[in-house]
Amino acid sequence: MDTHEVNRLRAALGLFVADVFASVPRKDQRVKGECYLRGLMLEGRRKSIQPMAARLPDGNMQALQQFVNQSPWDPLPVRQRIAERLSEAVRPEVWVIDDVSFPKCGKASVGVARQYCGAVGKRANCQVAVSVHAATDTASCPLEWQLYLPREWTDEPDRCRRAGVPQEVVVHREKWRLALGLLDTLARWQLQAPVIVADAGYGVSTPFRLGLQERGLTYVLALQGKEVAHPEEAEPHQPAYGGLGPPTLPRYRLPPRALSTLAAEAGAERFCEVTWRQGSKGVMTSRFAVLTVRPAGKQCLAAAQEAGGGRSRWDGVLPVQTVLVEWPDGQDAPTDYWISNLPATTPTADLVRWAKMRWRVEHDYRELKHGLGLDHFEGRTWRGWHHHVTLVTAAQAFLTLRRLDPKAEAPARASTRPSTHSKTC
Repeated sequence: MDTHEVNRLRAALGLFVADVFASVPRKDQRVKGECYLRGLMLEGRRKSIQPMAARLPDGNMQALQQFVNQSPWDPLPVRQRIAERLSEAVRPEVWVIDDVSFPKCGKASVGVARQYCGAVGKRANCQVAVSVHAATDTASCPLEWQLYLPREWTDEPDRCRRAGVPQEVVVHREKWRLALGLLDTLARWQLQAPVIVADAGYGVSTPFRLGLQERGLTYVLALQGKEVAHPEEAEPHQPAYGGLGPPTLPRYRLPPRALSTLAAEAGAERFCEVTWRQGSKGVMTSRFAVLTVRPAGKQCLAAAQEAGGGRSRWDGVLPVQTVLVEWPDGQDAPTDYWISNLPATTPTADLVRWAKMRWRVEHDYRELKHGLGLDHFEGRTWRGWHHHVTLVTAAQAFLTLRRLDPKAEAPARASTRPSTHSKTC
């Protein structure tokens, strides 16, 4: 947005800030928050504090630095109010769980480590954050975030202390555990979860799927075709006891096979055409089938044994789950897979729509990064990072609410031209 358009929206922005930043106790802090949001929405290649302050007529670099990096205001109630307002406005069909990376130089920025970086498509020095987004086919917004701490950080408490990491957070938690924690936070905020969707990085984790099941949440999670399973009709048998050693345990007669093999064996004639949304180049259509299988990877076996009372008491039966498979026309074999705890009788069109709705998170990241400076933060502390992310989320929430309000003149979409991300050490 240019200066004229931002100024035109200042009255509406002031009301928005008064609502979502009501938990921030001091008026001068709320004023700085409104100023920071204007800086994020203004056109400009860099959205770090110094260039934003230079573009704003009331910009004060030192005051904004203190507000973001040192001021002790709690970002959690702010994100809660944003999540409440956006959930009501968007009316999401799914919550998308994902992670996003921020390339960095050096080792001082909180959470930075050499790890897989989606922004560059390979292992690189970066920060990674886990997020939950509310989404439909036409609108989406992030609801909650947390920065991921690799083991090399949690194994060095002094390093965490220098970066201002709270003591209760200094314990290594896998990304799927962080995701479950974010869902627990949203539940405490009394937000009703729709269907949970995520990519295969989360879908292959049996503990993550069990965590969703234990919370009473339904899911459609991407999976890899190499994951193994038994057909639904397979049954374990009890081998005869040979008289020596411990009793034999129930087992399946044949080894499990890859989902790609089971899907191909189902036959192309089982796949039906489904259209899930209107794309920029026309309707999006492909062929899908729903299978019922018994996942049989090591994590699945361990979980089934534990649920059955232990290895010696387990009856050997693996639970049945629903698998959605895509086999596009013109392809020699199936290409994509999703696992769900919804019954196989769920309409295929619904499963496909929910599975494919994960694409909206890419829209969020494009606007958040290229338009609003999500990855331009140059601070190094835990507090500063979460303050900046909260402010960027607020800026996108304001723009989203304006776009969804039929009575409001929709603001120009924040520029999504690629910009140079932060390389702060």
